[in-house]
Amino acid sequence: MIGDAKDVVERRLDTVFPLHTINHINMKLQKYDILSRSVEKLTKRMDKVEQQMDTFLENQKVQIQLLQHLLQATGVIQTFDDNKKGENIPVLLIQTHKLNFQSCSKNTLFTVSAKKRDPQSEPSSIVDEVLFDEEDDDFLDDFDDEEFVDDEYSIEDNEPCVGDGEGGGGISLAGTSWDEEALAIAEEVRLSFDGDLGIYAFKTFLHNNIRVRIEKLSNKSGSPNVQDIEAFSKAYRARLDEAEVAGSITGNLSLEVSSPGLERVIRIPQDLERFKERNMYVKYISAVAETGELRECDGVFRLVSYDLETKCCTWGIADVRINREKAGKGRPLNKKQREWRLETPFETLKLVRNYPEF
Repeated sequence: MIGDAKDVVERRLDTVFPLHTINHINMKLQKYDILSRSVEKLTKRMDKVEQQMDTFLENQKVQIQLLQHLLQATGVIQTFDDNKKGENIPVLLIQTHKLNFQSCSKNTLFTVSAKKRDPQSEPSSIVDEVLFDEEDDDFLDDFDDEEFVDDEYSIEDNEPCVGDGEGGGGISLAGTSWDEEALAIAEEVRLSFDGDLGIYAFKTFLHNNIRVRIEKLSNKSGSPNVQDIEAFSKAYRARLDEAEVAGSITGNLSLEVSSPGLERVIRIPQDLERFKERNMYVKYISAVAETGELRECDGVFRLVSYDLETKCCTWGIADVRINREKAGKGRPLNKKQREWRLETPFETLKLVRNYPEF
């Protein structure tokens, strides 16, 4: 009797819930379980992002306080009347921690580029994989720099390019009828300073504009002061005016003279010896060991050594705030992180620039 009743119940269940329906329900439950685990992982990731945002906001407060201190130490030396036929125009001069105003002719601009990027805007990079918590420290023994690329960082549109004639240095001519003559005049003016000044970047534009970045060769940092920029600009402006009168160049040329900036691009290999003691932001190409796929990596490093014969650089992790924060709040680099090394052939270096830290 009991066996018959059981058969009846099973037949009733099969009628109400066919086998394929039960299987379908089981699949739904499995998907729900997977979804639940995904939500849990996402929640943990959101908590981590929230912590990173808190750190970012705290760093912003520090940057604002620094800017406030700089502005408090700044005074406007004099004001200008720019309504008198455009003869005098107030131009802001920025040199590291000093702000001044100077007067210049309407076609000449004196500037010193000293813009500092927010360290938080730097790319997440291979360094992130070394600077993890101590609980993951054993993993460093198997660390392979080619395996770690973080693409959470979006590259800035205005990032300098080596040889672009601006932040990346080099010469870039627009192909006008006058730009080669203007470059030759700039070289002559440079020589008149007895080898103390060099042309770091020179660029011409189709709309009759010239931009020059000069460097001070007698200064290890390569940064000219305001007086150097003003002296070069006035001398170059005078020579351009003479060439205009002679008809060798077009008229109404505007001129902008500036320094390479605090985040100047390091030319490889000629600038390595000069700036070897500086921390550097490095962007390079690396091949993934398993697939051979080429990937773009970056980080803030210090130059350990370089070899002109093998054309290769050896880098270590720079002891800077952005790297220390990745290692842990206020925690210095540990021994393994200090001893970590990266080898990069010259040809794999896409961008190397100074990384100033205040």
